[in-house]
Amino acid sequence: MAGGAGSRMNAEIPKQFLLLHGKPMLIYSIEAFYNASPGISIILALPAGQCGFWQKLCKDHGFLLPHQIVDGGETRFHSVQHALAVIDNDGLVAIHDGARPLVSESLIRMAFLTASQLGNCIPVIPFTESVRVVSRIPTLKRGDSRPVLRASLRIVQTPQVFRAATIKKAYEQEFREEFTDDATVAEHFGETIHLIDGDPVNFKITHPYDLAAAEIMLGAQ
Repeated sequence: MAGGAGSRMNAEIPKQFLLLHGKPMLIYSIEAFYNASPGISIILALPAGQCGFWQKLCKDHGFLLPHQIVDGGETRFHSVQHALAVIDNDGLVAIHDGARPLVSESLIRMAFLTASQLGNCIPVIPFTESVRVVSRIPTLKRGDSRPVLRASLRIVQTPQVFRAATIKKAYEQEFREEFTDDATVAEHFGETIHLIDGDPVNFKITHPYDLAAAEIMLGAQ
């Protein structure tokens, strides 16, 4: 999934096209999936009208791995719908955010393995900071929040992996605001979601400082 505008990056182009350690951010994820599962079919959801720009980036950076492109939708939910619509065979589908370029091959393999056994899986990591639930936003006053036991909370990552037939059927539902990821869509459809340990390095690049942190990590590697 790379159909967003990346407005919080304060950049002139969508964040998935920004250079990270010398090449477009989006290339890292595609390469990781190909290395983890040779022969995999990649479907890339891009912002409508950005296909030509992406193809130029691929040419400029000598990126030749085959992939199919679909137009992204109004929301992430609709972008996933567009991508699932071009899948006509059975198997496992991994849905990954293009803004998570540091996903590891080992996490991808574990996600596929677990989903093949249990029907689906999503990677999660624990919270390391104190957490509070607020009841009134944006005006916060005394008494508007309460602490939550962080041991019971997890941060959700991608790739989220499902049986193709199941997730395609789940995405036939009408969009709901509570559909924040693919797991919530599948769960509303009736699926029980299975968790695996994620990777703290597999963070989502949302702000400029995330991009700087990824640069440092790639430089260290």
